[in-house]
Amino acid sequence: MECPHLGASVCVAPAAAAFPPGSPSAWCCSVCRSNKSPWICLTCSNVHCGRYVNGHAKKHYEDAQVSVPNHKKMEKQEKVQHTVCMDCSSYSTYCYRCDDFVVNDTKFGLVQKVRELLQNLENSAFTADRHRKRKLLENSSLNSKLLKINGSTAAALCATGLRNLGNTCFMNAILQSLSNIQQFCCYFKELPAVELRNGKTAGRRTYHTRSQGDNGVSLVEEFRKTLCALWQGSQAAFSPESLFYVVWKIMPNFRGYQQQDAHEFMRYLLDHLHRELQGGFNGVSRSSVLLQENSGLSAGGRCCINGASTVVTAIFGGILQNEVNCLICGTESRKFDPFLDLSLDIPSQFRNKRSKNQENGPTCTLRDCLRSFTDLEELDETELYMCHKCKKKQKSTKKFWIQKLPKVLCLHLKRFHWTAYLRNKVDTYVEFPLRGLDMKCFLLEPENSRPENCLYDLAAVVVHHGSGVGSGHYTAYAAHEGRWFHFNDSTVTLTDEETVLRAKAYILFYVERRRAQQQQQQQQAARAGPEKL
Repeated sequence: MECPHLGASVCVAPAAAAFPPGSPSAWCCSVCRSNKSPWICLTCSNVHCGRYVNGHAKKHYEDAQVSVPNHKKMEKQEKVQHTVCMDCSSYSTYCYRCDDFVVNDTKFGLVQKVRELLQNLENSAFTADRHRKRKLLENSSLNSKLLKINGSTAAALCATGLRNLGNTCFMNAILQSLSNIQQFCCYFKELPAVELRNGKTAGRRTYHTRSQGDNGVSLVEEFRKTLCALWQGSQAAFSPESLFYVVWKIMPNFRGYQQQDAHEFMRYLLDHLHRELQGGFNGVSRSSVLLQENSGLSAGGRCCINGASTVVTAIFGGILQNEVNCLICGTESRKFDPFLDLSLDIPSQFRNKRSKNQENGPTCTLRDCLRSFTDLEELDETELYMCHKCKKKQKSTKKFWIQKLPKVLCLHLKRFHWTAYLRNKVDTYVEFPLRGLDMKCFLLEPENSRPENCLYDLAAVVVHHGSGVGSGHYTAYAAHEGRWFHFNDSTVTLTDEETVLRAKAYILFYVERRRAQQQQQQQQAARAGPEKL
């Protein structure tokens, strides 16, 4: 948005001497000394932590608004200053009076000058750090050095954050979650690089975006590059600018820098990846290899959305049976619907409980949400069923069964609901298991499924912080090689299971247990490989 407060608030001189030493992304809060999510005030150049750490940047602004009695001029001056700050990692500008990110600049371009200075300081610090590491690596003994984490020995932190390009936390949280679903991620990382050309590709594999009719960009290719950049051991955050450009080009709904719904983005992303992969390949596609694992399924048992199956539907695809019964004549109608995720309502009787330890009433569990989804439901007057036997719309009941479970079960909790004028958030805490989510009782034919095929372990969680879909912030928790990480844009930290379990989940990714065990074995083999060499 355009901010009218920049002229009065941006007073800092764009000179290195006016800023702290070192890398801007690693600057420490002047109050709590945390180096997570540093923000710099563009009035006084003081550095504080963001609102999702300890919120000292916002408190700095609020303290500056304290009026001085009998000094109206001073009061007015105080109110217009210390309102604008800059994220030292993504270089986006935020105004607390506007309560939004801003895109304009001062008359003399001070914001851009500060942004360029911070980028230069970051690059200089990165170059110096790279030279230092190169010298340290000359000592071979350092290659086996381990970090001490929480009193136990663990492998060095290898996760890479994603830069926030301006309210793109919704995209970053989804990308980090998908990057930790091993089978899905490995498929894209093993694809060959694609050199897009205007003419023929001389026999090289090509990807098409049929739905857009534009061969100039490839979502699959940019998605592949982004996944390859993550988990490479780089301490510097990766900027997904190229991927975001393609998203803008082929998904008009996500153009601009306003906050978006992470679940909606995930659905669009998976759908466009699926469609592009369907566009055709030169040679044998690895999708066909993946689908051979499902060769035992009948034609009706495979999940195919909009045509042939791809890695998207092979991993995330399941099948629902929708059963509708006419309450007048008893006619039963059955329909099979493919799905990539399940959207679950939070039962209304639990909506007052907002934390795990709150004592007013029972705690809502994920199984409660699943039961609510699959329970028999009588359709209201606005959803009357057209009965083919009665030849008119009649009252009816509806029930869902899961006919086929996917390899990765994605569960979306409906936390946003429209009222007359606003889209409100349901902030209820929902308890969910880290391991052993048993889906057998929700199956259409549970007797035909092996018990181990119905158990799921948690792989990733997307969390929305804030009050509304158009505001707030998204972060993600994900498990990698037996450890849990918290992904907050460019900041990645190790965390524990208790912290994950306290999160108010928005999207949950569960991996079929046998697949999770295979992934763990593959990761252990990958770690053991270099050691043998």
